Amino acid sequence: MSRKVLIPLYNNEVAPRFDLATDVMTVEYDKTGKVSESVIVLPQASSEDLCALATSGNADVVICGGIGEEYYQYLVWKGITVYDDVTGPVDRIVHELRRGRLSSGTNLYHHPFSA
Repeated sequence: MSRKVLIPLYNNEVAPRFDLATDVMTVEYDKTGKVSESVIVLPQASSEDLCALATSGNADVVICGGIGEEYYQYLVWKGITVYDDVTGPVDRIVHELRRGRLSSGTNLYHHPFSA
């Protein structure tokens, strides 16, 4: 069974804010690996358009930085798992998701003061 993931982008990283991203990566993977990957460029940044893209594209998971409460609740109500407050390079984020090690608040950047 495959899973579809939607990730708002800022360059090759998870966008810091859901509502300001115009580039969106969609990734589909199954237990054998990545099935497909594409980047969609929206004409303008819009939380409504991202929510519509997630629901119409049958996304199972949305991974984002900050997201407004009403959009978070809408996506969850639609049955989409939302991992918010996530930071890091997209490839590493997807890797961690596939390994079952991603959660809201995941930060994959090294900080000089962290252990």
